[in-house]
Amino acid sequence: MAKKSWAPCPIKDKAFDYSGDKLAKAWPKLHAGDQETFPDEKHVDALLKANPKLGKDAAVIAADLQEAWRDFHRGEFQRAYESGLALKALGASVAIKAAGIHAGRLVDDPASVTSRYEDLVRLAEEAVTALPGQVNSHFRRAFALGRLSQSISIAKALAQGLAGKVRESLETTLKMSSKHAEASTALGLYHAEIVGKVGGMLAKLTYGANAADAEKHLKAALKLTPASPIAWIEYGNGLLLLYGDKREDDVAEAFDKAANLKPLDAMEALDANWAREQIE
Repeated sequence: MAKKSWAPCPIKDKAFDYSGDKLAKAWPKLHAGDQETFPDEKHVDALLKANPKLGKDAAVIAADLQEAWRDFHRGEFQRAYESGLALKALGASVAIKAAGIHAGRLVDDPASVTSRYEDLVRLAEEAVTALPGQVNSHFRRAFALGRLSQSISIAKALAQGLAGKVRESLETTLKMSSKHAEASTALGLYHAEIVGKVGGMLAKLTYGANAADAEKHLKAALKLTPASPIAWIEYGNGLLLLYGDKREDDVAEAFDKAANLKPLDAMEALDANWAREQIE
């Protein structure tokens, strides 16, 4: 990925400063959706024992990883990405999330977005190989592949078999962590996007995708993380894909809920702003 400066995040809020012990205290709420394990020395040490090639000093790596996550939550997405990248597979989760959120909300050029996701897919594949026991190795792979498929043509996505790869990684994620709300959201969107693109019958026969499962997974995420803007946004997007204008009131209600939730970090603030723009 190019070293040029990324478009800065317009969100600046002192409430998103998780310096010192604030990060650990806020972690359960900040990561309710992705079930990321807090990267303390004990956790990092266990990962290094699983793959000694990733480094030696657990204390230093843990401190660097926590700082990368602080940057992410503040909206310093490029710094979070670069710090995560420097930590190899240990930092892949924060790197992929930071670069992916930035691309989705703050990059306008379609070619740049596609290139970004291609880079993230490669990083995710490396993380799955290096740390297959980490649930977010699999989820970030699904995230990167899913975003890549959305940024290219339907024909290209189908030719590359991206849908099957996304589903495989999401199902693995949910087997490892049944309360992974972001994976539930993503699996719901998987079903909804395929139904929306190829129609209900072909979606069911070819991909095993259907509207009922789409709603089931999207609602499961809402139940797990009712205070998450993205869970409500994607529920609304899923309804749009499945039903178009027939459920426009439900879509508007979902976006309204997302817009009025109190964000916990810069990512959630960007999501809430996006939802607000849809209903204004």
